Amino acid sequence: MGPHEVWVPLSMFIGLSVVLSLWVGFRYKAKRDLQVTIRTAIEKGQGLSPELIENLVNPPASPQRDLRRGVIGVLLAVAFVLFGIILGEEDAVRPLVGTAMFPLSIGIGFLLMHRFGRST
Repeated sequence: MGPHEVWVPLSMFIGLSVVLSLWVGFRYKAKRDLQVTIRTAIEKGQGLSPELIENLVNPPASPQRDLRRGVIGVLLAVAFVLFGIILGEEDAVRPLVGTAMFPLSIGIGFLLMHRFGRST
């Protein structure tokens, strides 16, 4: 196994770790900012109703959220398949089509949830 064969999977896991760390970090920052906002409002004497706090902590789900996630999943699957086709190597097409099944299945699941989910 040459040195280049080690760097490819290593860079994939490093990239995945960086993306996951950034996602967790931004979620932490958003929650911290929300707590600072609530604390500032309380210190200034503004009354916060339980409904307002509930909406701040758990915002109501957008009815289009499942649709957006479903479309992104399906398009990500299409991107994997097109990438495999554009590479032009027969050995690459089959694994990339197999990999595309995961975001495709998740995307279709979100689209079904959007279509048949509760309409409130």
